[in-house]
Amino acid sequence: MTFEPHGKHLIAGNWIAADATFTSEPAHGPSHDYSIGTPDLVDTACEAAEDAFWAYGYSTRQERADFLNAIADEIEARGAQITEIGTQETGLPVGRLEGERGRTTGQLRLFASHILAGDYLDLRHDEALPDRAPLPRPDLKMAQRPIGPVAVFGASNFPLAFSTAGGDTAAALAAGCPVVVKGHSAHPGTGEIIAEAINAAIARCGVHPGVFSLIQGGKRDVGTALVQHPLINAVGFTGSLGGGRALFDLCAQRPNPIPFFGELGSVNPMFLLPSAAANRGPAIGSGWAASLTMGAGQFCTNPGITIVMDGPDADEFTKATTEALQGVDPQTMLTDGIADAYRQGRDRVSGTTGITEVLTSTCDMRNATPYLFSTTGQAWLANEALGEEVFGPLGLIVRVKDHDEMVTIARSLKGQLTCTLHMDGADTGLAKDLMPILERKAGRILANGFPTGVEVSDSMVHGGPYPASTNFGATSVGTLSIRRFLRPVCFQNLPDELVPE
Repeated sequence: MTFEPHGKHLIAGNWIAADATFTSEPAHGPSHDYSIGTPDLVDTACEAAEDAFWAYGYSTRQERADFLNAIADEIEARGAQITEIGTQETGLPVGRLEGERGRTTGQLRLFASHILAGDYLDLRHDEALPDRAPLPRPDLKMAQRPIGPVAVFGASNFPLAFSTAGGDTAAALAAGCPVVVKGHSAHPGTGEIIAEAINAAIARCGVHPGVFSLIQGGKRDVGTALVQHPLINAVGFTGSLGGGRALFDLCAQRPNPIPFFGELGSVNPMFLLPSAAANRGPAIGSGWAASLTMGAGQFCTNPGITIVMDGPDADEFTKATTEALQGVDPQTMLTDGIADAYRQGRDRVSGTTGITEVLTSTCDMRNATPYLFSTTGQAWLANEALGEEVFGPLGLIVRVKDHDEMVTIARSLKGQLTCTLHMDGADTGLAKDLMPILERKAGRILANGFPTGVEVSDSMVHGGPYPASTNFGATSVGTLSIRRFLRPVCFQNLPDELVPE
């Protein structure tokens, strides 16, 4: 059955229409009108979230696990409708939307299992030592506790896994924190049907309705009102560096500053070491082309830059990459704005001194085609702007003259989500020289692979030093991401009846 959006906001269990509307701009299919968010709606949602916290924040782990599983059930029950409107709004293929839906429900179920296991509480106990001299020690217990209502901003490039019921929302709800979501205007219908699924799970589990609200669209005043609302205790964000930094600054300027967990993207450099280039350069080039163009390059882990030693092996690597990219058909980008930004990024790179065009094409309207450029290590080091992300299928090959220049390039990098080493056994010495540097630069370091595709697991880190993210001690993917919405509390000499579960 086709899903027909009603275009309203979900505020604490109530569907509310605002006076002003905006019209969606789908890649194909019908457009729809949606209510525009307002600061007043933000205030209502935050008040309801605070009221819900006094019940939900002190619910049992079993109750929260049941709720997370119920949300997953309700999303799966709407699977066909979600795929239909999601593909219309984003232009993403059916297989990608269905895979992302599986990741979204999988995250919810993973967090349900995670909180039931209880390890996330990081329980500690120092027993009292009343006879210790010269001073006795009190009984000390410590546990991680939920922080209160959380704001989440939907991402443009992941309409499911990083949006309404995505990783930030799942982690916050698992921790015991109500969530107020600002939906992304690129996929409001997808956001609405996911909100319906969450609302159905709320009714099914008897949860306080203020535990979740969705505010659609809105101008900058809605985002500003949300991050500055005194009842919001943390913010989860996936998006551009400019937008994320502006919200980060607003959080820091509050009378009571709060943490802003922004995942802002990176160029995810790959280091192609000499022996691997000699033995497997063309194969790595073909693999890079596939990773670079996956999803029209609209992944925050898209490997946009490869650093390789200059010479014949670099020539073969470049040739194989070029040939693979030439076979890639135009792909629809998520929004007109993203496509326009991609063209601007292409023009910025091509107009930089020391850049050689390897593969050019024609990117028009909302369609993306790949581009490939090359430069020298010296030119890279002289142009800091070459290290800025271009969101789309654009690759840059940096040809360095020797071992030392490759190390210097590594030292020049800004914070990254990922760094990759393509290496064989003979490359171990150079890899060892690079590792201490890359460990300081990135949240995830790979060997002989490609960073697109982020496993949702206990060990995953999806974050890194600024500007990859605004908090280098956090991850936005995996079970460790729950720690963003918890804080440690010590209980001294309290009777067991007063200590949390």
